[in-house]
Order: sequence, then structure tokens, then C-alpha cells
Amino acid sequence: MSSEEEKNKALVRRFLVAQSKGEVDTVKEMLAPDFVVHWLQEEPENHRERYLRGLAEEQGAFSDIRYIIEDQIDEGDKVMTRWRGRGVHDRGDYAGLAPTGRESEAKVIDVHRVEGGKIAEEWKGTNAVEMVQEERLAQVDQELLVARRIEHASLPNEVPELEGWQISPYYQPAREVGGDFYDFHLLWEGRLGLVVGDATGKGVPAALVMSTTCGMLQAVSQTLDTSSPGEVLKQVNETLLSRIPPNMFVTCFYAILEPESGSLTYANAGHDLPYLHRNGAAEELRARGMPLGLMPGMGYEEKEIELNYGQGVLFYSDGLVEAHDPEGEMFGFPRLRALVAEHAEEAELEDYLLEELYSFVGEGWEQEDDITLLTLQRYATLR
Repeated sequence: MSSEEEKNKALVRRFLVAQSKGEVDTVKEMLAPDFVVHWLQEEPENHRERYLRGLAEEQGAFSDIRYIIEDQIDEGDKVMTRWRGRGVHDRGDYAGLAPTGRESEAKVIDVHRVEGGKIAEEWKGTNAVEMVQEERLAQVDQELLVARRIEHASLPNEVPELEGWQISPYYQPAREVGGDFYDFHLLWEGRLGLVVGDATGKGVPAALVMSTTCGMLQAVSQTLDTSSPGEVLKQVNETLLSRIPPNMFVTCFYAILEPESGSLTYANAGHDLPYLHRNGAAEELRARGMPLGLMPGMGYEEKEIELNYGQGVLFYSDGLVEAHDPEGEMFGFPRLRALVAEHAEEAELEDYLLEELYSFVGEGWEQEDDITLLTLQRYATLR
């Protein structure tokens, strides 16, 4: 990584820290004069001032604001940051909602373009939690019922059976629909495409975006005469841009398996990193790429591994790692990675992980987000 890319990432971190502290003047100084916000509907010449007004509005509505940066990825002059914001809505109205006195949380992926040491552009996707007042709950419940039906209709009815392989999906929706999905694509010459993803947002919008993405991935993968998951993601990204709202996006990990050789080619559109378990360790499957539907002209890094006998991969969504215990501690990536390394060769890895989760969160736990697990395991010996 170049020193320039490190400077860009550090600049974005300082930018977010200043926002969390309500340092409006600092934020203003870090913005380029012609700063453009791609999720605002106003004319670009108003974006800079509107952005600063929004920051002031947030500070006037929430107390105890905290931003937690979880991950950053650089792509030339662009930096993608996955972060989480929390605050208590107890001071004033925000986005038309009166104060509730409750802590609210948002999971955010920002993409910032840096030019001349300034923040020049911003793309944003959010997944806000508990931002709806009590009088809206009846309407929300009805929307979630519709969304749940859409979500279930988009998931595969059957799991492919491959000689020498075990494929085990697990999907447990939360009370609110989060847009998780997984799918299988039967491709040429016996190859199999495996998809795990998450559409941002809640309710009907998330379910519709998820369903649309599933259909596009299926159509593109089977239309293209290619074994390139990166090319599939690239084409779906371009198509999805004009078909979903500008503040929504989809994270997606796409892999293509050749069962005979054990070759697994994969690409990632901003999704949580799967774990390859082999030789008593859990290795992250890293590949760079921005989420789908966020910005045009994106390429997706492609990598390849070979799964030998007894080895496998765990694909998952963030509902597992972001679960909290009664004291507020998060289950977390390090815990999941350690469990995969220690117990990957057990017959039912998903069952073991879920047992660990339920032990961690304790009785009375209310599931915060959808949980999706997908294991791909090559048998230790020929069967």
C-alpha cells in the first residue's frame, strides 16, 4: 500500500472522528470547496452547506454520540469505511422524529474520494436501527410481513448435491428483515456458484433490493460464458445502480467451485470475509471490491484457492459477529475465527457456532439482525 493511500485512510478517519465530536469547523475545513454528496437530492452547489447543517442537526438531536470504525479499504483515491454510529435520541427532532430517549444505532458504509488532501465526494449506505416512533409500529409490522415473504421467496428451495462435498446453509431471520440472502448457481461443466450477501436497510425496501440482486446474479452468472466471479459482480454492479435507491447498496461474496479439482475462485463486493479452515487454522479469504449498487465503473479483485480433502470454507453474514451479550460486548470476528480454527472439522460446524452464540448472549436475547451461515466442506476421503 502506498503512503498516499495510507494518508487518505488516515484523513477519512480524522474526518469521521471530527463528526462524532460535533467539530463542525474541523469538518468544514476538511471538505473540498466543491464537495459532492451522492446521496443528497439537492443541486451539487448546495451539498457542502447541507452536509454541515445535517451534522449540526445530528448533534442537536443526540447525546453520547460514538463512531466505531470497523474496517477500511482503499481503492486508488477512494476509501471505503465500514463503521457503526450510536447515540441517545434525547435532545431534539431528527429526520421528522421526536426524541425517544432510546439509544439508536446505525451501521454505515461510506466511500470517500480524496483530492488534494480534502474530502471531495461521499457515497453512503446506512442500516438504521430503532429510529421509528411507537405510533408507526403497526404500519412497520405490516411492511415487515410483506418483506419476510419476499425474502423467503428469493432463497433457494434445494441445496445442490455434489459428490465428495457437503454444503450446509443456515438462515435465521430476526424480527426485522435485514436483507440477507444466499444462493446457488448451477453453471457449465459441473461448476457451482455460491453467493452470500446482505442488502442494507430494513423492511420492504431491503427485501426488494435483495430479491432484485438475487435475480440479477442468477441471470448474469448463467448468461455469461465465464468462470470469473469478478466479471459477474462487475456487470451486476452496473445494472443494479439504476434499479435501487441511491442510499442503498448490497455486500456480496461470490465464489465458483470446480468440484473435481477443488478449485474455488472468488471475488468480494464489500462483504464480511469468509474463513478457510485448513491445517488447524482459519484463514481470511480476502479480495478487494466495493459494495454493489454504490458507484459505477468498479472492478473486483479475483483470487483462487484449492480446497483439499477435509478442508472447507465458512461464509456468513454480520448477524452472528455483531450479536451482543447482556453487558454489550460483541461476539466479534476474533471469536468466530478462533472457533472456526478449533472446530472446523466437526460434522456440524453451524450447530456448534450457534450453541456458542446462544451461550454468549444468554437467555432472553433478542436477535438483532438476520443470521446466515453457509459451509462448504470437502470430505476428508473419497466416498
